[in-house]
Amino acid sequence: MSEEQTPEIQIDNDWKAEAQAEKVRLSEAEQKAEEKAEVRQMPEPNFRGLLGILASQALMGLGMHQDPSGKGVMVDLEGSKFAIDLLEMIKEKTEGNLTDEEAAEIKQLTSELQSRFVQIAQLVASQVQEGGGTPEPISQTDTPSGLIDPTK
Repeated sequence: MSEEQTPEIQIDNDWKAEAQAEKVRLSEAEQKAEEKAEVRQMPEPNFRGLLGILASQALMGLGMHQDPSGKGVMVDLEGSKFAIDLLEMIKEKTEGNLTDEEAAEIKQLTSELQSRFVQIAQLVASQVQEGGGTPEPISQTDTPSGLIDPTK
């Protein structure tokens, strides 16, 4: 082939800049994916987490979960009692092995949950007795002042 027939190679001066920009975009996308994965990781298992799970379960049974119709809340006194009993058992079994802060926390938590349980059980019983049937939906505004309401 003669010089005239040899194809000329076109060099794009911007290809390096484009490649570098693409590399930066891919790096940022990878970093965002890693950050999302970190957010989805479960928290470190600890005593406070265990108490939180059981307390949440008890609160749900005490009316912190709205019924499917959206007109009231679902009450599961048996399930709530079970969760509170588990907390009480943990308090008894760990006595003397907790920090002062942990002991105070579990004592306050069980006390508040037991108080809330009695309040809801009495409300349900009075509604059943008055109406002779299914209780009226329980308002979520009946939460005692010291108890954390996860719905607010």
